[in-house]
Amino acid sequence: MSEHEEQRVGLLADGGDTPPAEDTQRNSESLDEENTLKSSFVRKVSVALEEGDSGTVYDLVEPLHPADVADLFELIDPDERAPLAKAITDLMGGEVIAELNDHVREQIVEQLAPEDVAEIAEQLETDDAVAMLEDLDEEDQQAVLAEMEPEDRAAIESALSYPEETAGRLMQRDLIAVPEHLTVGDLIDYLRENADLTTEFWEVFIVDTGHRPVGTCQLSWVLRTPRSIALADVMKRDQTLIPVTMDQEEVALRFQKYALISAAVVDESGRLVGQITVDDVVHIIQEEASEDALLLSGAGDGDINEPLPTTIRTRMWWLTINLGTAILASAVVALFESTISRLVTLAVLMPIVTGMGGNAATQTMTVTVRALATNQLTSSNTWRMIAREWWIASANGWGLGLLMAAGCQVIYHDWWLSFVLLLAMILNSLNAGLSGVLIPLGLDKLKIDPAVTSTVFVTTMTDTFGFFFFLGLADLFRLG
Repeated sequence: MSEHEEQRVGLLADGGDTPPAEDTQRNSESLDEENTLKSSFVRKVSVALEEGDSGTVYDLVEPLHPADVADLFELIDPDERAPLAKAITDLMGGEVIAELNDHVREQIVEQLAPEDVAEIAEQLETDDAVAMLEDLDEEDQQAVLAEMEPEDRAAIESALSYPEETAGRLMQRDLIAVPEHLTVGDLIDYLRENADLTTEFWEVFIVDTGHRPVGTCQLSWVLRTPRSIALADVMKRDQTLIPVTMDQEEVALRFQKYALISAAVVDESGRLVGQITVDDVVHIIQEEASEDALLLSGAGDGDINEPLPTTIRTRMWWLTINLGTAILASAVVALFESTISRLVTLAVLMPIVTGMGGNAATQTMTVTVRALATNQLTSSNTWRMIAREWWIASANGWGLGLLMAAGCQVIYHDWWLSFVLLLAMILNSLNAGLSGVLIPLGLDKLKIDPAVTSTVFVTTMTDTFGFFFFLGLADLFRLG
């Protein structure tokens, strides 16, 4: 045990809640007031790495919390990560690996020998170990699994057999499950006498003879109930069971809706195979929220640690698709080339029509995608949502249209041009509102993630029809 760890143990033994003065000083040297690593501290580590001074690197990093060590790996240059891992080998425990960014973790794991990766994986909870191994090549993955203890290897192989982003990948195998015929006293004795049981749990699962969950007992109930009372008399029979194949986003919604702390995961036959806890769900909520926002923009993972070639390919593909929609909109403009040539003012005003339509559609689309993701929008209230956006689009179209028409009249003194601008703004606002809600709904019905492809279709609709409405009306009224 290091001197730093001995200080913490002594502190806990004394019942104190204030860290030692030396510890506080070290934290102040490495962390700023926002509890993030200071740039000066990161530079010190980088300089020590460049000089090959492993001792100094270790002394600087050793006092840090595992989460701060993980942050340090993300803040230094990519080519410094492997030397840092070698300099602090005995600090590279499971807590650090679990906190690492996916791309950084993958890079570091690739630098380690299979037996080292296996040793780290055995320290992790099953879900974290799976997250570390699932992105490895099949050959490397098998090499690591071969170095693991049979029990740990079986648990990870079982988890890897389930599809990505499902409850089976997310769940933890370590839990407490007991038969329903026990008393509270029997349960307490069982927990005390079995040292191999997991030490971190919120509730005990009660199972029948087929290992199917029939209820739960929170630890607070167990501690406050007389030993002679049967578990069947105090357990909570109503529980939320998570199918092992359920998508992790739906899992998060269940936890949010029912205010769960933990939940049992069951296989196809209803047998208890694992549990999911709220700390895992917090990560899911953050990941899914970020993912939907990034998918709407086409920015890929949006991770600054993502390899550069991958980011370029992702963004280039998305921008190429948008280039196609821009060409389509330009083709509509070309149809009215003679109209524009007669009144050049149209070229000045038409970006306003399409731009405002695009902004309005983005607002509606974002609300719709979020409502679908959180189950606020279902088949029961679809038409109410459509009607709601219709009225919003109508109000915005009239309000902004009248404002622009008044401005157009002040500048150009042309009543017909102002009237055409008003109508075009109203029509494209309605088009934007309906597109922003109907396109995500349609994609969702087709089992296509609306966050991925909605933007392309919505942009096409607002640009193409915006030009068509404005220039078409101008041609109809023979302006110029």
